[in-house]
Parts: sequence; C-alpha cells; structure tokens
Amino acid sequence: MTEKGNGIPRLARACVELIVICFVLSGMLAGCSDSDTYNNVGALKRAAEKGDAKAQYALGALYVNDLGVAQDYTEAEKWWRLAAEQGNELAQFNLGVLYLRGQGVAQDYTESVKWFRMAAEQGLVEAQFNLGISYVNGEGVAQDYTEAAKWFRMGSERGLAKAQFNLGMLYAKGQGVPKDYMKAAKLLFLGAKRGFAEIKAQKALEEKEKQTP
Repeated sequence: MTEKGNGIPRLARACVELIVICFVLSGMLAGCSDSDTYNNVGALKRAAEKGDAKAQYALGALYVNDLGVAQDYTEAEKWWRLAAEQGNELAQFNLGVLYLRGQGVAQDYTESVKWFRMAAEQGLVEAQFNLGISYVNGEGVAQDYTEAAKWFRMGSERGLAKAQFNLGMLYAKGQGVPKDYMKAAKLLFLGAKRGFAEIKAQKALEEKEKQTP
C-alpha cells in the first residue's frame, strides 16, 4: 500500500481538458481536434490572463499534455497555481501532483499535501485518495492510519476502486480501524471488481484511439 498519488490518466485527462476548453471558449471551437486547440490557444491564454480560473486550469493542462503548445511543466505550474489560488479544485489537485513528482517545481511532499487537502475538502475524490496515500506513507505529514482511513472511506463511498482496496487493506491489518476481515473482504472484492472494470474501459478507449484516423 505504497502507491504514489497520480493525476488523471492521460486519455481521460485530455478529454476532460478539451471539454473544459470548449466550455471556456463558449463555442469558439467548432470541434475539439488538436488543430482547433492549437488555433485557439491565444484566445484561451487571453481569458487566462484576465483571471478566468477555468481558462487558467485548461491552459495548464495544455502545457502538461503537449496540446497546441510545447510541453512545459513550469508553465503548467504557473497557470495551475493561479487557478488553484482562486479555489479551482482540479488545479489544486494537479498542482499537488506536480509537487509530488517534482515536475516544474522542486519535489515537496508538504506542498503536495497542502494542495491535495484543499481539493479533497472540496470533495474531489482523487485528491481524497492521494491524501490518504500521503498519510499511509508519511509523506508531507506524520504517518497516521486513522487519517488515511478517513480519506479512503470518502473515496470508497463514492465508488473509487483504489480507495476501496486500500481501505480494505487497512481493515485486514487493523491499521487505523479495528481489524475486521469481513469488511476487508467486502472492500477488497469491490475494489478489485471496479478496478477490473476501469482497466477494461481504459483498454477499450485506447483501442478506439488507435483506430481513429
């Protein structure tokens, strides 16, 4: 149970961010192809410079994913920080990921936890999971299995497979919660079942992407 927290998987992240871009530009994109994105980066940047948090988040996403601009984690950090400081939970979460990985910034687990917590408190399930992992590993915070269980439980109740699995492991070991093999078995089963479904869906998406001209 030492998994590092991660950002949104690349394919899913790209889809989410292009949707955000379409929303921010309010119809300025006729479609969401890479060429459309490239042609409208300037418009997105102008919106970001005016303080639009969604545009700032989307622009940071383009810099991470090499969409319409050269990949640049330092620029991504700049725009995500501006959005995060305005309370954008996706920017807060992904800024935490940059600090966790040391991309565009010096690796800093304390800063990572700070931003994960902000996003987690807004209900972002991936941030809740990453915060739980931070407490399990004692990275950026003192190791605390009770706190880890608290955050895993939030993710588990919303159907996040890896949160269910990790909470199940805590019950199996009696770490932060009373040892309970029945609860552990149930959570591990749910986590494995949902995890398999997610992997299957991801592979199907990847296959579809390969077949797209």
